[in-house]
Amino acid sequence: MLLFNILLLLHFGAFAGYLFILASLWKDITAPRNKTGMILGIVILLTGIGLAALKYPAINYYKVVPKLLIFLVIAVLNGLFADKPLTRQAYYWLTGLTLLAALIAVVRV
Repeated sequence: MLLFNILLLLHFGAFAGYLFILASLWKDITAPRNKTGMILGIVILLTGIGLAALKYPAINYYKVVPKLLIFLVIAVLNGLFADKPLTRQAYYWLTGLTLLAALIAVVRV
């Protein structure tokens, strides 16, 4: 149980950090980005896999599958705009999908 809680805290911290990075781009979307977002995305993915592995028989697939698809779209968008500035539309998609993943995580099913 301790390992699960530690992974959950790391997962939440990485997610909050990624949301902070998106929020810091609010005033200037074209500002250069560093690789911190990619590192946080990898941490989110690995801790999510670890959390699912620890809860394996009782995984809530109604939450896991949509969040995995959302993170896949976020990864593709970040990959497309890795070396160039974000467009306003891409920024809104990233922010909206990130908030949607957060909403899926906290809603009880």
